[in-house]
Amino acid sequence: MDLTQLAANVLQQQRSTPDLIADALREAILRGIFAEGQSLRQDEIATQFGVSRIPVREALRQLEAEGLVTLHLNRGAIVSVLTAAELQEICEIRSALEVTAIQLAIPKIREIDIEKAAVILEASNQATDAGELAKLNWEFHSTLYATAERPRLLGMIKTLHINCDRYVRVQMAQMDYQEFSQKEHYQLLEACRKRDIKIAVPLLKHHIDSAGEQLVAYLQQKACK
Repeated sequence: MDLTQLAANVLQQQRSTPDLIADALREAILRGIFAEGQSLRQDEIATQFGVSRIPVREALRQLEAEGLVTLHLNRGAIVSVLTAAELQEICEIRSALEVTAIQLAIPKIREIDIEKAAVILEASNQATDAGELAKLNWEFHSTLYATAERPRLLGMIKTLHINCDRYVRVQMAQMDYQEFSQKEHYQLLEACRKRDIKIAVPLLKHHIDSAGEQLVAYLQQKACK
């Protein structure tokens, strides 16, 4: 899949043009169609989508807020590059916020939420594409956190997931991580089913921290090459 196909897919949706362009560019970055440090030329993107540069500029601002794009006064937009130290900080913040979310969510979690999360895990068992696995991973976690009824908190957590999504996809594809991750997901789901915060919290913290350690080590090795 390339940017042309992504553009065609998102433009079929009934949403604002900047949001649609942001969706396509985000997916292109996460899939590696646009590489780290690559320049994103607004005029070329505008031509690709058949729009003016104004909605492209707005889309790039959205991606800048998500940490995927860096805007420079003279150089324009480039795909952001995360250092190992930056990724470690993101994972540390994720750990703190997601532990808070699960603590708030479990007392209110319903059986329908548990069943929805279980269906997502089953879909993950069947998926092979790293991008699809990463999306299902977010859907699973956000389903468990939703009953916390903290939309700003969930929004912050989602942004952090987006920040490191492209590296998570590498983790899913190259590090034999999925089987281990799924085992922990099922353990977390069972703790939520039992409304057991004392078990769920350390499980979730270990799940995020251990994944973060792997990702940080990956970036450190990459930087040394």
